[in-house]
Amino acid sequence: MRIGILGAARIAPAAVVKPARVVDGVEIAAVAARDRGRASAFAARHGVPTVHDSYADLVADPSLDAVYVPLPNGLHAQWTLAAIEAGKHVLCEKPFTANAAQARVVADAAAETDLVVMEAFHYRYHPLANRMHEVVHSGELGRVRRVETALCFPLPVFSNIRYNYDLAGGALMDAGCYAVHCLRLLSPAEPTVTAAKAVSLGRDRRIDRAMTADFDLGDGATGRATASMWSRTLLRIQARVVGDNGTLAVNNFVGPHVWTRFTVTTAGTRRREQFSREATYVHQLRAFAAATKGEPTNLTPPSDSIATMSLIDDIYTTAGLPLRGTA
Repeated sequence: MRIGILGAARIAPAAVVKPARVVDGVEIAAVAARDRGRASAFAARHGVPTVHDSYADLVADPSLDAVYVPLPNGLHAQWTLAAIEAGKHVLCEKPFTANAAQARVVADAAAETDLVVMEAFHYRYHPLANRMHEVVHSGELGRVRRVETALCFPLPVFSNIRYNYDLAGGALMDAGCYAVHCLRLLSPAEPTVTAAKAVSLGRDRRIDRAMTADFDLGDGATGRATASMWSRTLLRIQARVVGDNGTLAVNNFVGPHVWTRFTVTTAGTRRREQFSREATYVHQLRAFAAATKGEPTNLTPPSDSIATMSLIDDIYTTAGLPLRGTA
């Protein structure tokens, strides 16, 4: 499978370039950027053989089988649709689109083809995520009462595109989409937003630098997702599930190949589990490649993305902020 990268993004080497070196049958064959010089420098640095003059040229390249989209959030829908129209499989960075309406448009376009369209929630493809889901939904913890997820990291550079409303920025979009997605993974039912509070950016009140959302998870269970790019909580990447019979606590569910702590406590007994140190991105690319061959390995298809983006829309509305991509 020959993949082209849309944009010389910082995440691209970790997400696809390095994994392609160890995933059989995958080649990073082309790159394009807004500035050809930047694309050429990226290609030289990472051994990418072809540089295209524009995103459109790359998408139209008949030698490519798939496109990886690590562009700013506000451009995801546009270029995923373009790639689908060109007959390419798509691995699109999270969040899938700027809002749920866009996600539905992309999903409809994908459904009319046999193409694989996958949202790049890389953590979901690691054995740790599967194990979290198994522990919670196996009944080991008993009836689930509470689910809490968080992804907070410091980004005090407010000129960064992650704070740009026109590019669908905000803490909920960037960090929070992980927290929301993981909350859905561990919840006994699809969550419903009950409350949300944003800490807005002073220079643009439409942008959240931090967000907290509360949820009804059905059957008396409640949840909370916390996200920030600049708040009193500088670094926190956690998932916690409390049931009648025990508790699951996971530190760093997003990057378990770097470091993680996975603890299950039941009946006064605590155990820790260890996991593969192979990068989440390798697991993801392997699943993407397998899906293009017809294997049922796409765990984050457009239908899943619609559910996540719908919750994100509801959180923004409840917090009194405008949806992304609607200006």
